[in-house]
Amino acid sequence: MTPTEASPANRFSVQGAGLGLRRSLLDDLSDIDTDQVQFMEVAPENWIRLGGRFGKKFHEYTERFPFVCHGLSLSIGSTDPLDMDLLADIKTFLKKHGIKRYTEHLSYCSDGGHLYDLMPIPFTEEAVKHVAGRIAQVQDFLGERIAMENVSYYCAPQQEMSEIEFINAVIDEADCDLLLDVNNIYVNSINHRYDPYEFLTQLPAERAVYVHVAGHYDEAEDLRVDTHGADVIDPVWDLLEAAYKRFGVMPTLLERDFNIPTVPELLKEVDTIRQIQAACTTTQEPALTR
Repeated sequence: MTPTEASPANRFSVQGAGLGLRRSLLDDLSDIDTDQVQFMEVAPENWIRLGGRFGKKFHEYTERFPFVCHGLSLSIGSTDPLDMDLLADIKTFLKKHGIKRYTEHLSYCSDGGHLYDLMPIPFTEEAVKHVAGRIAQVQDFLGERIAMENVSYYCAPQQEMSEIEFINAVIDEADCDLLLDVNNIYVNSINHRYDPYEFLTQLPAERAVYVHVAGHYDEAEDLRVDTHGADVIDPVWDLLEAAYKRFGVMPTLLERDFNIPTVPELLKEVDTIRQIQAACTTTQEPALTR
């Protein structure tokens, strides 16, 4: 199977502003509707074969909201064999729940066993070919295009090319899509000392299918840690706005994995996404409340 070419008409499988669904939120979010949150995202590994109360609750959500999946364990950059049993489970899960899109991290998390962290792939030509081949294999198996996320990283082993050159080379070689994470761009721009706006302009706009926005932790003046455990800060909101101006307004999802605030506080950040989206679709941009 050769994945269908991306186009403006088919690359956005969801719309609006979304929120990552966590098990701890299953009860708290039960009263919201698609006017407040237009789509949701889950890591399939956390929900595959889940039964009982959690399974029933999750099915209620997939009947009410469009869903996308963001995987954690594919380990696309590893030299370990691809986990075909996991991919088979993911394929079944996507079909069972009518999931609109599957994405993964441009990283790896296994080396003869699970590492329980997302490790940086060496920015080399050899790694480009290795990773692109594995992405193509996954797309052939699933029968659909997948999107790879630009990830945060804290070291660059065996670096032969820049981060942006590596990302673009993988996407081009694999003929896959891009999940754009603006917080990761911001974090990396501090940690690796580059201009996040210049980085943004070099990404392939036509391949971006949706956006992640999240908070992070300031470890030091020159070190940011991608945690998804804090509110989104203004410089990241500004980068999201710049992304819309570069790519056009795209579906955008708020990630929050721990230190999860009350539902009204979560929805306030989702509403900020919508405000920026609305502002970027008008010629006169209104003031945004943050």
